[in-house]
Amino acid sequence: MTTIARPMLETYPAEINLDRDRLAVAIEALIACSQACTACADACLSEDMVAELTKCIRTDLDCADICATTARVLSRHTGYDANISRTLLEACVVACRSCGDECTSHADMHEHCRICAEACRICEHACRNLLAGMS
Repeated sequence: MTTIARPMLETYPAEINLDRDRLAVAIEALIACSQACTACADACLSEDMVAELTKCIRTDLDCADICATTARVLSRHTGYDANISRTLLEACVVACRSCGDECTSHADMHEHCRICAEACRICEHACRNLLAGMS
C-alpha cells in the first residue's frame, strides 16, 4: 500500500523532533483508524438493532474525530509543541482502547466492528510507540 505520510515527512526541509519512521506509522494508523471508525459508525446505523449499538456509534465517532485531529496536528512541524502532541496522543490511546473494547464486544455479530476494533488496536499501539520515543 502506498502511503503519503512517509514521503511528505522525508521532504520536510527542517529538523523534526520526532523519529520520522515512528511518526509516519502513527499518522497512517491514525488516518486508517479514523476512516474505520467512521465507516463502522455508519454501518452500525444501518443495522436492524441500531438502538443497541448507540454506545458503539458514539465511541466510533469520538475515536474518529480524535484520531483525525491528531493526524492533522502531527502532520504540522513548524512551531512544534511537544506538550500538545503528547496530550493528543494520550487522548488517542484512551479513545482507541475504549472504541476497540466496545467494538470487540460486538465483533461476533458484526464484521465491521471486528475490523474497526483491529484498526483501533493498531492505532493505539502506534500512538504508544510514538509517545515512547518523545522526549
